[in-house]
Amino acid sequence: MVKIAITGKGGVGKTTISGTLARMLARDGYDVIAIDADADMNLASSLGVSNPPEPLTDYQDLINERAGEKGGMFKFNPKVDDIVNEFGIVGPDNVKMLVMGTVERGGSGCMCPASAFLRAFLRHVVLKEKSAVILDMEAGIEHLGRGTTRGIDLMIIVVEPGMRSIETAQRIKDLSEGIEIKNLAAIINKGTSSNIKPKLEELGIPVLGEMPYDPQLMEADFSGLAPIDVGGSWIDQLTEIKKNMLEMIAGFKTEE
Repeated sequence: MVKIAITGKGGVGKTTISGTLARMLARDGYDVIAIDADADMNLASSLGVSNPPEPLTDYQDLINERAGEKGGMFKFNPKVDDIVNEFGIVGPDNVKMLVMGTVERGGSGCMCPASAFLRAFLRHVVLKEKSAVILDMEAGIEHLGRGTTRGIDLMIIVVEPGMRSIETAQRIKDLSEGIEIKNLAAIINKGTSSNIKPKLEELGIPVLGEMPYDPQLMEADFSGLAPIDVGGSWIDQLTEIKKNMLEMIAGFKTEE
């Protein structure tokens, strides 16, 4: 089983990559759960799902029952095994989809029950041996402060040519070290740059591959189609990236 979180600054293409990787893994025979943990909730269109499930955060009674205790305490091990069947849907290529919804935050940045629930789900969900969880994270780095990505096998940072993406990658790496995220990698999207890969590797973030800008991705967006169903030259690059990703995760697990 592999658990992958995909993050990066807004607009870099992380949702496109999340949805397409989920469909690719499903076609490879994986039992895939794709989780939309971004407040914008756009993963459905990237998967080709026209009627996404209701966000779990809409079921406040469920979250309070599973994750909350009186007095504002959090249950250590909420029940999560029935969540996929009860609150998810099955989309193209049999990818199962869940939507977390908007996680309310206090001014102190403390953990809310919805975030605790997602964290417990990632840690305790029981899946088949050949299975994958793809987590499309919200843009930026605030989610790292809530620790919802603990228990992830690999966090992929999607970057685009430009120093702002590099700065975000640096902050993600700095924060990840304190919340039990051991393994980071990057995908360079929307073009190539001879300067970007060396800078990422200087930060200790290996690059899984590069994806060129492809106007067919824009066409998919305007047409309301999943990128994988439109295709394009970028598919070959992402297929190679997927291969590198799985080899990297297998290497981590062997070392364990």
